[in-house]
Amino acid sequence: MTTPRAAGVRPHRRPLHLRTTLILATLALLTTICVAIGVFSHVAMSNYLTGQLDEALAPAADRAGGGDGPRDGPDDGDRPFRGLDPGNAAGQRPGTLNAVYGSDGQAQTSALVQDDGTTDPLTAADLDLLAGVDPDDRPQELTLSSGHYRVDAAALPRELTSEGSVLVTGLPTAERDSTLLSLDLTITGLSLAGLILTGLTGTVIIRRSLRPLEELSAVATSVSRLPLSSGEVTITVRVPPAAAQPGTEVGTVGLALNEMIDHVTSALRARQSSEMKVRQFVADASHELRTPLTSIRGYTELILMSENISPSGRSALERVDSESKRMSSLVEDLLLLARLDEGQRGEVSDVDLTELVIETTSDAQVTAPGYSWSLELPDEPVEVRGVEAEIRQVLINLLSNAHKHTPPGTAIATAVILNGPHAHITITDSGPGIDPAFLDTIFTRFSRGDTARTANTGSTGLGLAIVQALIKANDGTISVTSKPDSTQFRVQLPLVATTSQPHHTPGQELTKDPSPGGHEL
Repeated sequence: MTTPRAAGVRPHRRPLHLRTTLILATLALLTTICVAIGVFSHVAMSNYLTGQLDEALAPAADRAGGGDGPRDGPDDGDRPFRGLDPGNAAGQRPGTLNAVYGSDGQAQTSALVQDDGTTDPLTAADLDLLAGVDPDDRPQELTLSSGHYRVDAAALPRELTSEGSVLVTGLPTAERDSTLLSLDLTITGLSLAGLILTGLTGTVIIRRSLRPLEELSAVATSVSRLPLSSGEVTITVRVPPAAAQPGTEVGTVGLALNEMIDHVTSALRARQSSEMKVRQFVADASHELRTPLTSIRGYTELILMSENISPSGRSALERVDSESKRMSSLVEDLLLLARLDEGQRGEVSDVDLTELVIETTSDAQVTAPGYSWSLELPDEPVEVRGVEAEIRQVLINLLSNAHKHTPPGTAIATAVILNGPHAHITITDSGPGIDPAFLDTIFTRFSRGDTARTANTGSTGLGLAIVQALIKANDGTISVTSKPDSTQFRVQLPLVATTSQPHHTPGQELTKDPSPGGHEL
């Protein structure tokens, strides 16, 4: 299996918190400043100490060569000298070295001043390194067997030695290097202490400064989790006054967020008020339509039964009767939704869900015998808490929906499953499925999806809306999943108290003629 890294895809990095970013940026800037100061201090001190060594080389050469003053270069050969004695340790600091080379480049004499004032000759390896020092060059640094040295060469006067002789003088750099090391350690220690102190102090300051932002985030998160899609909504969450003061960036954002929440609350109240007016109008209109529709149906049936009318007139009256019945069914559905909106319900009791499923499925089989019906039930009765008439209406609507929107021969399976403190009812059909674009609005009032199924039944679009309202009223939930050849509605209802876990009986076919007293499986 190809991993994202192997496929060349960069893994997604989790973004850093703002306070972490600010602290890291501050520490990075301070670190850069400390490094710059340390480098500048080291270079400046090194140049200063090296300059002092260079200034001390000329007097050391004079003491070894016997001159009476410092020399600027090889052109000062006309100055008087007291004599040439590189081995003279008088006035020489410990570690000073001197070496005289003839015109042939061979060392004639050399001396290294010891700590006790005595001198020792230089080693052959050291003399070979010193032989390469050019009198015309500036002082340079060499690493010898006795340590690191700053060395300089000067041509000796002809009256003291043979023509072309060179005196090489060197001073140890140990004191300079020790001073530079102490300076580096001091700067490093102070910088680390400053970085740690800045990090701790900056963390406290930044956390306090960003605390209002965290309050804003908490308020926005709380509002985003509120159920704002329907019903009466009151948003009580607000940004605290301390974080909603104008004059600062965070305070301005907090004030704007509070104003936005107030605006959304007003809009939701207006929407709820408008929705309640519409529902009240529908309820009132349904009540008013109920009586004339009943009259129309009654007079139509009376004429059909008592009057001798022509075939065309009878056909017209039968059409009027059919449409009035359809209109009455729509009005009854609207009245049911209005009663649910107003909280008018039947008596809540313990409902034998198993028996209810058997009865409604058997009735659906009688209504639609051209379908393959099956049941899957627990061995023990399952009781739920709710209104029996409402749960029965839910099952009737779902089973009716299953066979009305699928072709004859479709397999429709009903199952009751226990899952913890809830009972699940599933109604699955092997029809062509529901259009995915319709699934999001399938429980919306007057939402129709006839084009998503095979049958065109002239549905009013209220059946599933009634199902959802009834399930919600009974503290349950409903969901739907659909794909070609499989659509399933799943209803979840709370159990009465404790129901033994069942051993499911696999889906069994209902008999074609279920007995009235007990439905045979």
